[in-house]
Amino acid sequence: MHTAKTFKRRLAVLLTTSTLLLSAQAFAQNEPPATPPADWGPVSINLEEIKYPYPVSFLHRELYGQDVRIAYMDVMPTGQPNGMTVVLLHGSSYYGFYWEHTIKALSESGYRTITIDRLGWGKSSKPIIPYDVNLHASNVNAILEKHGIEKVVIAGHSLGGRLASNFAHIYPEKTSHLIMVNPIALNDSDRGRAWSEPSPGDAEPDLQAVYEQNLRQEQNRIVDWKPEYMEHVRIRYGFALSGEYHRLNLVRSMNSGLTAQPVDAYWPKINVPALLIGGAEDGPNYPDATQRAVDLLPKGELYMIPNVGHNPHLESPDILNREILRFIDGNT
Repeated sequence: MHTAKTFKRRLAVLLTTSTLLLSAQAFAQNEPPATPPADWGPVSINLEEIKYPYPVSFLHRELYGQDVRIAYMDVMPTGQPNGMTVVLLHGSSYYGFYWEHTIKALSESGYRTITIDRLGWGKSSKPIIPYDVNLHASNVNAILEKHGIEKVVIAGHSLGGRLASNFAHIYPEKTSHLIMVNPIALNDSDRGRAWSEPSPGDAEPDLQAVYEQNLRQEQNRIVDWKPEYMEHVRIRYGFALSGEYHRLNLVRSMNSGLTAQPVDAYWPKINVPALLIGGAEDGPNYPDATQRAVDLLPKGELYMIPNVGHNPHLESPDILNREILRFIDGNT
């Protein structure tokens, strides 16, 4: 005959086992598949089929005899306007749309935001031309001139952070604040780089290898993986199914030297308030590298977010946006 005590014990074991099974199933569902999903199709290199969170405008320029267009989202404040504009630049393998949470937070706080797709990526043109930091800074400036904007907070993530600092150096009179979110190449000093010829890649890409490389790259940037991060993998995998994949590869290869200039050379000359902020788990010794880098900035400030990786605006947008607003408001 079972006692009430025995029944409760068995019930507790059953509940614990069920909980573990459900947790394991949930974990398995969050784990990315080993091969690309069968319903993943081609994605155009200009992202025509990718919907952005705000309307996209285009700046038309003639560069090296070619007509090109640069895509950007120009979002007016929904809160009480404060007369300030923030320019947002994306990372090397991302796009302007992933700034959605930050755009919303800035807009609600009274800021106008201009979020640019770098020439050669996103919804912008992919011309075969010489690329350098001065060109990308010039494109930002051309958008500002189009709209009669005299001064901005320039902000960027990853490669965009590096390009934001280049803009602040080249156009100091147009920069009120500099914000870099997990900028790359912080330890790049005087080692130099050998020239390599730009390449469109293999004639027939190994699609499984493309998938695995992009998935690995995305997982390495995140501390706590979530299924929604697969969208970035889907887009970049979809490029490999596009007829323009080799053109995109060639353009990306032509942009590979954008971080060659050492920060030691020009960061000490940036005299505006500068915030370097990001996830502390962005590779080995990242907090130490950021401290060394921010010490080069005359008005530099460092804020590291614990237990967050390379993409804090996706992993921890509330903290990132709070600190960005605190920094701008506290240095205005």
